[in-house]
Parts: sequence; structure tokens; C-alpha cells
Amino acid sequence: MEKAVLSLVVENHANVLARVASLFSRRGFNIDSLTVSATDNPEISRITIVTEGDAQVLKQIIQQTDKLIETKLVFVLDSEKSLLRELLLLKIAADEDSLSKIKEIAEIYHAKIIDVTPTCMTLELTGRPDKINSFLGMLKKYKVVEMCRTGITGMERGENSYVTQVLHGEI
Repeated sequence: MEKAVLSLVVENHANVLARVASLFSRRGFNIDSLTVSATDNPEISRITIVTEGDAQVLKQIIQQTDKLIETKLVFVLDSEKSLLRELLLLKIAADEDSLSKIKEIAEIYHAKIIDVTPTCMTLELTGRPDKINSFLGMLKKYKVVEMCRTGITGMERGENSYVTQVLHGEI
């Protein structure tokens, strides 16, 4: 089983997300993470899905998703040729002794301290999923009060004329 990051360029209409999610559930495909966002073209949205499967399953997912009327383009984001990012908000229990240690770890990873109370510290970190996981690993000895991850969003590096044309309604 391999993880794949799929990028869907879809028409920005009501129920498109529901149709995509329904397609996955009807066929028993799991969604590990799902993000949806507007693009610079108000008629187009981008859906980023992280899923898992062997080559045949991933091929089937792509083919089925591509058949949806609202789908303009479906492609796999190659981690070597793409910019993949995720946002983490992490609230950690902290006392006077642990505050400086947590702050040092945050500085190493370029995490922002966005809130501090007498009993906890809230951090924000944006980066590749492996950076987020490494950061969490460094903080595993501290008590996590609350955690929220956005899921991956991404795009290919450089200019991809076909994707650009689709996003701008030229195709």
C-alpha cells in the first residue's frame, strides 16, 4: 500500500465535495486527509486528497474521480516535484520548568508561539508532513492538551502550463 496525494481541479459548485467524498465511500476507499480551497479563478476549486492503496486501487480512484462531471483535472502530486504543506496547531501543558525547553524546540523548527497561559503553550507550525511529524516526535514527552492538523495541501513546482490553463478556464 502506498500513500498518494491527489490534486483535483473542479468546478466551484455546491455539492462537488459531497460527490467526491461519496465516490470514495461508495467504493470503500479511505481518505486520510482532505483539503478544499478556492483558486484565483472563482469558478474553480482545488481539492487535495491523501489516500492509500496499491497501484491498481490508485488508478481506479483517479479514473472514477475523473469521470465526475465537475472534475476538470485529476493528478498525483509527486512529493519530489511538488510543494506539500500542512498546518499544525498544538496546545501543550507547560509549567515554568518546561516552558523554556518547549520554546527551544519551537525555535529549532521555526514554530510560532501563538498563546501562552500559566498552564499551557500553543504553537503553530507550517511545513512538510515529515517536518510536522518530527516536531511532534520531539515534543512527545510533554502532555498534549489539544492538537489540530489541517491535512496536506500542495501544488507542483514551477509552471505547469496545462494545470495553469485549466485553472484559468482556458481549457
